Amino acid sequence: MRSIYFTLLAGCVLLLGLSKVAGAFHLDIYEPRVPSELLDELQDIDNPYPATPERIEIGRKIFFEKGMCVSCHGENGKGVIRPGHSPRDFTDPKWQDIRTDGEIMWVLRNGSPGTEMPVRVGNIIDVEEGWSVIHFIRTFSSGN
Repeated sequence: MRSIYFTLLAGCVLLLGLSKVAGAFHLDIYEPRVPSELLDELQDIDNPYPATPERIEIGRKIFFEKGMCVSCHGENGKGVIRPGHSPRDFTDPKWQDIRTDGEIMWVLRNGSPGTEMPVRVGNIIDVEEGWSVIHFIRTFSSGN
């Protein structure tokens, strides 16, 4: 009886371990979330709105309220620890440096496959609001 218990326990541990790997669609946190065939095009897209204090404040309000970004990315932008694939840590300077505004907008419009990141632009915020959120996201690495 004891060996059956340990065999079942070992099986459960193994399944949990495999499910974490299978659920972690992006094993490299710096891997782009956009389809590779769109990457070059999206990396050339700049935010069409200037990063004014007013626009950043609009983005902050959307992040904390209407956009519900705070529920996964946290008040400090570090991301809330969750099972499976944790949300993006916006305070990571390397991530901020390599991800372009065009890539971030693609994720806001399409979600992030393999993660819990849902579509935001087109569902609960519009395109202009999305660009404002991106300006606010950029403040997490600059200490603004």
